[in-house]
Amino acid sequence: MGEDGEQIGIKTTDEAREYAYSKGLDLVEVAAAADPPVARVMDYGKYRYEQEQKAKLARKHQQQINVKEIKFRPKIGIHDYETKKGHVVRFLNQRAKVKITIMFRGRENLHPERGRDLLLRLANEIKEIGVVESPPLLDGRNMVMLLGPTKNAGVKPDAKDEEGQRSEEAVQGDGLRENLAPARDAEPQPGAQVGQA
Repeated sequence: MGEDGEQIGIKTTDEAREYAYSKGLDLVEVAAAADPPVARVMDYGKYRYEQEQKAKLARKHQQQINVKEIKFRPKIGIHDYETKKGHVVRFLNQRAKVKITIMFRGRENLHPERGRDLLLRLANEIKEIGVVESPPLLDGRNMVMLLGPTKNAGVKPDAKDEEGQRSEEAVQGDGLRENLAPARDAEPQPGAQVGQA
């Protein structure tokens, strides 16, 4: 095949090599298994460069998925639960998947329903930004659930809404400042006589 993709015909290896070098190009074997083998006349350096650019562009547009892990205990306190729930929300807003593990120790393993209830409660509380990809499964001494971000995860409120809030706060703030400022009539004017006693 020629450099434009046209068929040149069946040639010996030496003739094909001579033809390619006369045009200042390379002879590259495309299909060795074919009978006769198919070769193409091209600028191999340019071809490799274009392939590397395509691969780089494909890597650039590829989205990397991170999996973060949070560990709970079945007898977790309310404050600790809220703190760890905050971490899960932060990870989901970063568009990462979250693997939630409940570790059972000793006789806690006799009540896996407590761990399942805890995981389902967490999933229900963050259902706006997280979806259950893998339901709670008991794996030895641990119970594992996988959450993935929804389309709403990581989306910030509209800029217009934020502007509206700021302007309302500014108006409220100005009203307070006016009440704190003394009236102009009460201030003595420079150069004016202050009443003598």
